[in-house]
Amino acid sequence: MLDRDAQILLDTKSAARASIASDPMAVREGLRQLFDTLLLRSIPEDGRGTAQIVLAEALNNIVEHAYARHQGEIEITLNLKPTELHCKIIDSGLPMPGEVLPEGKLAPLDELGELPEGGFGWHLIRTLSHDLSYSRIGGKNHLSFRLET
Repeated sequence: MLDRDAQILLDTKSAARASIASDPMAVREGLRQLFDTLLLRSIPEDGRGTAQIVLAEALNNIVEHAYARHQGEIEITLNLKPTELHCKIIDSGLPMPGEVLPEGKLAPLDELGELPEGGFGWHLIRTLSHDLSYSRIGGKNHLSFRLET
C-alpha cells in the first residue's frame, strides 16, 4: 500500500478530511486511517459502528460503480457536532443512474432464503443516516448525510 492511496489531510477533534484512491484496498486502508483520527476515536462505540457501516458501504459503492470505468480519488470530509457526525463524500466518477440516489428497497428473498444481489447497501445507508442527499456538480458526485453519535 502506497501512502498516497489513502491519506488523512486533516485530523482534529471536530473535523477530519481524507483522500482515498478508488481501489478496494485503498478504501480499506483509508477507513482504517479515518477511524484512527482524533475525531472518530472520540465518538462513542455505537456511533463509530454506525459510521463504519455507512462509510464503508458508500465508499465501496463509489469504487464499484462510479469508478467502474476509470480510477480516481474520493474525498471525505467529516465534521463532528454535539450529537451528530456530518459526512460529505465527493468523487469524479460516473454519476448515479438518472442522477438520483437508489431507493434502497430490499428485494424479497429467493426460494432458498439467499439474499439477492444489490440494494442492501443503500438500504443500510438510508436506514442509518439522516438528511441523505446527492447532487452532481461540475462533473463530480456529492453525497452528504448525518449520523447520530
